[in-house]
Amino acid sequence: MSNSDTLLHPVTISQVMINFAARQGVDRQTCLLGTGIAEEDLQVADGLITRAQEMRLIENLILALPDMPALGFRIGLQYNVATFGIWGFALRTSRTLRDATALALRYLPLSTAYCQMSTFVEGDDFGVAFGADDVPRHLRQFLLERDLATGLNLFKELSLAGFDVQAIELKGEPLAYASCLEELSGVGLTFYKPRNALVIRRADADRPLPTFDPHLVQVLDHQCRQQLERRQSGGFAGQVRQQLLGPLGLVASLDEVARSLAMSPRSLRRKLDQEGTSFRKLLEEERRQLALQLLENSAMKQDELAIHLGYTDTASFTRAFRRWMNCSPGVYRKAAPRTPD
Repeated sequence: MSNSDTLLHPVTISQVMINFAARQGVDRQTCLLGTGIAEEDLQVADGLITRAQEMRLIENLILALPDMPALGFRIGLQYNVATFGIWGFALRTSRTLRDATALALRYLPLSTAYCQMSTFVEGDDFGVAFGADDVPRHLRQFLLERDLATGLNLFKELSLAGFDVQAIELKGEPLAYASCLEELSGVGLTFYKPRNALVIRRADADRPLPTFDPHLVQVLDHQCRQQLERRQSGGFAGQVRQQLLGPLGLVASLDEVARSLAMSPRSLRRKLDQEGTSFRKLLEEERRQLALQLLENSAMKQDELAIHLGYTDTASFTRAFRRWMNCSPGVYRKAAPRTPD
């Protein structure tokens, strides 16, 4: 089993597929059959599931919607930057689309992607290639289309419609539903190509993105690295840290984290105690680390910081910060070295 097979995916990714299926008249029970995902798991926004669970859900969708052409592509179009939490927001703050793509590939296991991806430059074109050879054969076309559509959506969202994807290149013969794919994507398809790819103009890949933030991109890159390391690391402490870095951020409670890990709060406390830590300690560590990064590398106001870090008010955040650093957040920010733009 590869390392990527053991990584966990946010349950929000599956929730998007289930919501799509519901609009086609497929109920949740059908989607979840045999997945081991309970109804209540879907309500935990920072919950995680295995790839095996996600693939079983996809198999259920394919069986439930056998006559819908381009099913994978249609579902891929439902994903956007916000779907992916820290990974998505890190892309949004990148300097250019080329930089965003490099960051995306560096932390690709944090996304929905099953394809192996790489970038290429040919003449005036810049592209992202999608290799599906390692994807299970019976799900290969679905997952290739989902990855392509997700990439297309992210390209469009990051540029704020400032440029067009020039082509979708596909290996092999034209698909029977090629016209459907072109209608859904708004992009021309070309076949018999040496790879599957999204292609844009090289000049557009280096055009500054309107949402570029030189300070936040460093903070979020660091958060992506931590999130990936913790997903790959064993132990319950690593799993708890991953929950705290999920879509809900640092507002998750012990009960919510325990529920997402399919155990009781008491069991989670015991497991963490065996590893020499506690939920409160892990939460404090994550809050402290992110607070220092944001104070050093962003202009975020203290009331915004408090909310971002999961505190109910600024006073609570200030008290915690004084406990950590023996000074106020304002004093620390003035004394902290600034990273050059």
